[in-house]
Amino acid sequence: MFVFSTENWSRPALEVAELMGMFTRRIALETPILHGQGVRVRLLGARECLPAGLLERLDRAQSLTEDNRGLTLFLAFNYGGRAEILRAAGRFDGADEQDFARCLYAPDMHDPDVIIRTGGERRLSNFLLWQSAYAELVFRDELWPDFDAGALRASLAEYDERARRFGGR
Repeated sequence: MFVFSTENWSRPALEVAELMGMFTRRIALETPILHGQGVRVRLLGARECLPAGLLERLDRAQSLTEDNRGLTLFLAFNYGGRAEILRAAGRFDGADEQDFARCLYAPDMHDPDVIIRTGGERRLSNFLLWQSAYAELVFRDELWPDFDAGALRASLAEYDERARRFGGR
């Protein structure tokens, strides 16, 4: 889930501060619910620049849910696909794509099968650039707060109709 991008820091300082406060409160509120549902929470992105209170809540959420084996929810905070690739390139000393992938923020994350983009936008917005090489893209007009279970079902139905070939015929 793309929460806050590296580019979002250019928003007005008051807006950024309000967003960080909201994220901190939501993580505190949602973590026990997610834990109860067996969801494992993981941070995807650079820890630098994130407020101490938010990092503390994220660390607590990851620690509490680390043994959960249901869905893994990656929260992309201070995340940018290009920044991730640059960071990985600086750490890379291997020989192949698998070695490079181990240098990414979350090397254990599976490449997405489908990326659902809300809000009527038709772009990836610097999200999972490496991992999305063969992802199917579904674009929805609903803004994120209006994206409900029906919109999710419709998105997955659209994805399910596609024939994935991964570059083959």
